[in-house]
Amino acid sequence: MSNYIEAGSIIAIAVSLTAWQERFGVDDFAVGLLAALSANAFGAAVGAAVGGPLCDRLGRKFIYTYDLLLYMVGVLLAAFAVSYSMLLVGFVLTGIAVGAGVPASWTYIAEEAPAHARAKHVGTAQLAWSLGPLVGFALAIAVGPLGLLGNRLIFLHLFVVAAVTWWVRQGLPESAIWKDARDGGDPVPVSGGRGLRGLFSRRANVTALLFLFGVYAFWNTVAGQAGIFMPRVYEAAGVTSGTEQNALQVLVWGCTVLATWLGFMRCGDRVDRRWLYALGAVMGIVAWTLLVFADGSLPTLLGYAVVWGLAAGIGAQAFYSVWTSELFATPYRASAQGVLFFAARCAVGVLSYWFPTLLTGQGVPFVGTLMIGLLVVSLVVGVVWAPRTQGKTLQRIEAERYGEVLDVRPGSAAPAGRG
Repeated sequence: MSNYIEAGSIIAIAVSLTAWQERFGVDDFAVGLLAALSANAFGAAVGAAVGGPLCDRLGRKFIYTYDLLLYMVGVLLAAFAVSYSMLLVGFVLTGIAVGAGVPASWTYIAEEAPAHARAKHVGTAQLAWSLGPLVGFALAIAVGPLGLLGNRLIFLHLFVVAAVTWWVRQGLPESAIWKDARDGGDPVPVSGGRGLRGLFSRRANVTALLFLFGVYAFWNTVAGQAGIFMPRVYEAAGVTSGTEQNALQVLVWGCTVLATWLGFMRCGDRVDRRWLYALGAVMGIVAWTLLVFADGSLPTLLGYAVVWGLAAGIGAQAFYSVWTSELFATPYRASAQGVLFFAARCAVGVLSYWFPTLLTGQGVPFVGTLMIGLLVVSLVVGVVWAPRTQGKTLQRIEAERYGEVLDVRPGSAAPAGRG
């Protein structure tokens, strides 16, 4: 549900930006600031930077207990905004809450998943992340005739979902692996310490951070612009009807849901991940090539929507959510996710601030070529340095990468080379 709420927040912003711009009479730079400080970028980055280390120090459930309270305040401010400043504050608070919650959710799911079905279980987060935009754009079509009131209703729907989710979470047990690490009696010493200090003190952690930044940050910079500004890209390409723009996005995310379910969740534990990752990355490049260099007709846009949607279902985010849980030991796992999410969303934020102006001034070919370049970098990094962690327990991966299983009761660790 963290992923559904995160994605739903981004789409609520995406479908309402033009209406907010007209309502408050602000320019493209002000719109870019809304996007840059929201759940799509810097707001989420700050939340992840704080929430990731707290998740390792105080537990996965600690974040779940408080993050949605802040989220609900943020979406209420956005739903009832009467000024640009009130809307901006709502977007920032929502982003911080989202950033704190998403690393906790990915970490929790991976730690509770069986080794032989980790991609399947982590894929549920990707599936929920895909359903958020699907529902959001469908709601935008339904409430489109209501104008700005309809956009406010979309934010209110997120408030209701968040409130129900917060109530359900109160009965969620703490991660068993994290509890073992905390309550293991006389734990194995952790060289360099815990959290951020330990994260950057070990070579295995630093190399994993660089690899995952290359996989996720470059791809996510593209996905971030597509998620929040795609209606404007469609408009620049000639699709001026808001209903048609949202319908194209429903198609995109419907294909993403399908590819996540049939592709990543069913194949991520069975098929060589390197080649599955390569397939998704190449499809993403093909999709943006269609958008940039084809004729801009409706069939071309439909082709882009289908191919990009399928690519996202087996794309970098799905693999990142698995690999970032596998490549870090328990004392560092959520901190690493916080650092990486922070860095990735900062990259999105930098481009988001300028994207509306670049799109207006330079057009689709310019920004599209930039997107293709970023996707190529993500493809190369992921294919060349993909880790061989498929089917292994988290303890075995730790033993292979660190030479020991960290922070567990002595004698309980699985030795390297055994499951």
